[in-house]
Amino acid sequence: MDRFTIKFRRLLLAWLHRSRSGPVSFLRRFSYKEIKRATDSFHRIFYTNSRGAAYKARFQDGEVALVREVQTLNVKKDAFYREVQLLGRLHHRHLLALRGFSTGRKRLLVFDNIENGSLKEHLNDPLKTPLNWKTRLQIATGVAAALEYLLLFSNPPIYHVSISSSSIMLDENFTAKVSDVGILSSVGNYVTVPNTSCSEDRMNQHCSSIIFQLGMLILELITGQSSEEGGEDLIEWIQESCLSSSVDRMIDPDLGNNYDSRELKKLLAVARLCIKTKDNPTFSIPQISRYLQKKVDVPRQQFLCPQVSFI
Repeated sequence: MDRFTIKFRRLLLAWLHRSRSGPVSFLRRFSYKEIKRATDSFHRIFYTNSRGAAYKARFQDGEVALVREVQTLNVKKDAFYREVQLLGRLHHRHLLALRGFSTGRKRLLVFDNIENGSLKEHLNDPLKTPLNWKTRLQIATGVAAALEYLLLFSNPPIYHVSISSSSIMLDENFTAKVSDVGILSSVGNYVTVPNTSCSEDRMNQHCSSIIFQLGMLILELITGQSSEEGGEDLIEWIQESCLSSSVDRMIDPDLGNNYDSRELKKLLAVARLCIKTKDNPTFSIPQISRYLQKKVDVPRQQFLCPQVSFI
């Protein structure tokens, strides 16, 4: 065996060892100081929840990214690396891709480009250009597609996902990206639900919670009202026996009259089904996703008003 072959063999074995030993083989390891500088000492906060905070980061090369803190209790380093490996292997057009991580003073995940910030900013900041109707429809459809991927096609399935306008990021083309996805629970264990699925014939409490969040997000896209601050009012409105008399005053003023009324009614029908799912899970993520992509019909018994069909 010549020296070139021996050297190549050593390099190959070293690469194989790295790829099996941790996430550093395919993800970048950021230094704590680098992330601290990019987030202005962790002052550029996008959102916070029980698992930690998410920050806007602008690195020296000009790229804007999202940095999410992993703040679960009793998380061992091996468990954190496992989460990094699994999240790093998720690939979907409507998921924010993981670029790297840091294990310094904080355990941090660094996600892909978020040039246009969060959905919440564009719905509530008067200085931002209002989102048009087509973009809002695409956001709803994209988020549903991402959820279908996480629940049905990811291995293992991802049940720990938070859907809100704060955690939905928009890239340079205003493509929606789900950012708050995790494997670990709040006590540092893996979130697993044995023998359950979010398919049409098998529903569970994890899926119903996610579907409910999707319904609230759709309501926020329609009304422009924050589901995080005034969610009770939105729920009460969508549960009215007939919505036809109040739709005009509830729709986001930023839309004006620039929307398709038929599409609006269909989207309201989906939102209502999602909200009802919280207590009686009978409608699945695949059904919602396919309906939003105009592949199936909402059942006739789910019409929003006895006299006026919204479908």
